[in-house]
Amino acid sequence: MAMRDLHQFVELLEKRGHLVRVTAPVDPVLEIAEITDRAVKSPGGGPALLFENVKGSTLPVLINAFGAEQRMCWALGVDRLDGLGDRVARLMAMDLPNSLTDKLKRLMDVSEVVRFRPKLVEKAPCQEVVETEHPTLDGLPILTCWPQDGGPYITLPLVFTRDPATGRRNVGCYRLQVYDEQSLGMHWHIHKGGAEHYRHGEEAGRRLPVAIALGGDPVSIYSGTCPLPPIVDEMLFAGWLRHESVEMVQCKTVDLQVPAHAEIVLEGYVDPDERRTEGPFGDHTGFYSLEDAYPVFHLTAVTRRQNAIYPTIIVGRPPMEDVWMGKATERMFLPLVRMVHPEIEDMTMPVEGGFHGIVLVSMKKAYPGQVRKVMYGLWSLGLMMLAKNVIVLDAGVNIHDPSEVAWRVANNVDARRDLVIVDGPLDALDHASPTPHYGAKLGIDATQKGPLDNHTRPWPDEVVMSPDVKALVDRRWREYGIRLG
Repeated sequence: MAMRDLHQFVELLEKRGHLVRVTAPVDPVLEIAEITDRAVKSPGGGPALLFENVKGSTLPVLINAFGAEQRMCWALGVDRLDGLGDRVARLMAMDLPNSLTDKLKRLMDVSEVVRFRPKLVEKAPCQEVVETEHPTLDGLPILTCWPQDGGPYITLPLVFTRDPATGRRNVGCYRLQVYDEQSLGMHWHIHKGGAEHYRHGEEAGRRLPVAIALGGDPVSIYSGTCPLPPIVDEMLFAGWLRHESVEMVQCKTVDLQVPAHAEIVLEGYVDPDERRTEGPFGDHTGFYSLEDAYPVFHLTAVTRRQNAIYPTIIVGRPPMEDVWMGKATERMFLPLVRMVHPEIEDMTMPVEGGFHGIVLVSMKKAYPGQVRKVMYGLWSLGLMMLAKNVIVLDAGVNIHDPSEVAWRVANNVDARRDLVIVDGPLDALDHASPTPHYGAKLGIDATQKGPLDNHTRPWPDEVVMSPDVKALVDRRWREYGIRLG
């Protein structure tokens, strides 16, 4: 069965020895962040931490809940993260029907997904306490993470909006800077769904209702971080992932629905054309993202559980807790990438690149120009357009081994032939480009070369020992009396 809420996840983590309750008094200004950074960067990613005595608040703070591969698997109800890709692959296998039987099978499979659509309920734990008269952010243990941050930041929200033009819901995870007790900076990158809804509101001259859910079941929390196409409802996607519909409840002051089992909900709106300076913020690139003008969220209600937990993460120089959220997305979406580019064997986005800085793919070449076709194709796939460096290697290469990747790039690349520089969209957090949101990208062909590449010189074999000698040494190893490691 799917976990109902964050409390069940905490219970599971504690039962399995992955949670530490910190009862010592701690400060939400920098101290919790420093403690967590040390935990995250320790072997295995450290434990999940529940701070129960936070200065200025009666609510406990849960952090690093997703900060290890094992915990990410438990959160998503899988034995391994590649299992997510297996499910997507099975779903996508029926995407191109060519007979009536296949069409009917596809219809049944799609209905299997649709039956997990969100379910509306009348009463919800997230509305056990309701503040609409004088709602305030005071009392929430919102963290200040890094010394140069512009203020405290909400870092793990599910931000709900509805497109004024199409009526479609979007759920995104966008950081929120606290300006005062009733307003927040809404950090909508221009490429994201929430920003698109805001632009449509601006065009219509209408304020945009917004609801911010903190907490919920772990799958729903994760789903808000996924780069899904606009036509895919994140809450339907969460229901499909967890094999159980997400229960939703109507907000009190805005016409939006939020997960009924959230911990805390902030209701409000953003006005068209209102901007305010937001930032700096110590971001997942490991650098401070710069100040810029962003929309302002105005609070109209706070609802919460009686025994609410405040969930959060910190980001900064990787590895951090968000690494495993990104890795889950990478493994889940690999089958979709393969659907468009079947020659791709594997793909990974190393943590050092912050999900968009470096993309590594391995592939099998069959015709001239195929490597460049893959590069350009990846840059055309949704938010993959923001990938700054795409490195292509041969099928069979372990692209998850940084040493092997570096060795092959260093030895297989001719700069004039194998480097591709193109201009295009860049992530808002990219600080190296001369202009915001736009600049150069690099493609590197690190595959071995031959006639397909118009390479006429012989390509040397790799230095490896013969299998029979390796087997001989394996059999006799104890005789040598050598102890390694």
